[in-house]
Amino acid sequence: MIGKILLLAALCGGPDLAKCDSVINAAIADGNAPGAVLCVVQGDSIVYEKAYGNKRVYPKPEPMTEGTVFDLASLSKCVSTTIAVMQLVEQGRIELDAPVDQYLPEFAPWVDSTGTMAERITVRQLMTHTSGLAPVANVRELGRRHADNRPAKLRAYILKEQERRARPGTELIYSCPNFITLQYIVETLTGERLCDYAQTHIFDALGLQHTCYFPTDKRIPKDVLATIAPTEVIWRRTTDPQQFGRHPRWRKALLGQVHDPTARRFNIGNSGNAGVFSNAEDLAVICAAIMNGGTVDGRQILRPETVELMCSPREGAFGRALGWDSRSPAAWIAEAFAPDRVICHTGYTGTSIVMDLDRKIAVILLANRCHPRDEGGLGRTRAAVARIVAESLNNY
Repeated sequence: MIGKILLLAALCGGPDLAKCDSVINAAIADGNAPGAVLCVVQGDSIVYEKAYGNKRVYPKPEPMTEGTVFDLASLSKCVSTTIAVMQLVEQGRIELDAPVDQYLPEFAPWVDSTGTMAERITVRQLMTHTSGLAPVANVRELGRRHADNRPAKLRAYILKEQERRARPGTELIYSCPNFITLQYIVETLTGERLCDYAQTHIFDALGLQHTCYFPTDKRIPKDVLATIAPTEVIWRRTTDPQQFGRHPRWRKALLGQVHDPTARRFNIGNSGNAGVFSNAEDLAVICAAIMNGGTVDGRQILRPETVELMCSPREGAFGRALGWDSRSPAAWIAEAFAPDRVICHTGYTGTSIVMDLDRKIAVILLANRCHPRDEGGLGRTRAAVARIVAESLNNY
């Protein structure tokens, strides 16, 4: 496990990362999240880690802890699906520029509005969100059409019916179906569910103790289950905030169940776009592995050249790296680290990672923004924290 070197600026004259405290506490006071955990990694050491606010406020407050486990939401795309795909690329089992239908024959191409021109979508275009697939699957419509065997119905829908909104390679459209399609490729080639493959070849391979899909199915100890941060309270009959806590048929907050509706309702938690749960220290290990060429503490998940390929934006990808953002307009939260090589990603529930690959600095900010209601935003907070870290560690 990577080491901890907690820097106390006032005592040792080191970088003043404690300036982040006021920014995060202000976001909590403004109602943007009930709590958060900040973890800053430099090289293979955690140099700052702190918990703020509460992990739960409903039905009663519970304080946030540094070990709190979060629903990572779309960070799952990076720490699970992307690494799984890159491992198969490394093994020669996936070609990035091969058409998706080489691995999934039923995967439909893009067809123009006249029906006279078609173009196949590549694996690389899925990973850079340049495939043209629409942002989300129509879960509401799918729910009306299919009451059972939902994973299979979702697969058929995404592969054959999912809207191909733009010609491949012409637009950047951030799309969860891209990564669910990548999930299907991984599962087809390995014969394993993505959740099982990732557990063995990524999470267990790195010695992670608090990272998994399905945290409530005894994959992690009961004392760890108690550390999971809940997300949204889902109502059965009403979303009227005036009924909050009063309606006779309210559900408890989601706890250990993925918040993303497609992943939860149709992929039953095993999904390429969301579903991983983890804490700050485990994510620090993943970041350290990436920043150190795929290896940390003698454990290797990727070769250095594969990491370089994964983290390098390619011309025509609108600033996207493979699975990660780098220089697209959405990467503004990492602007403070320019002109260094940077990759970053966010998760809907309030999670984010920013990595400066040149200085080997990672900023991990985890929050349960969706608890108890899906409100608030953390974009400015993420950017402000990244800027403080960039400036504080500039000379270290």
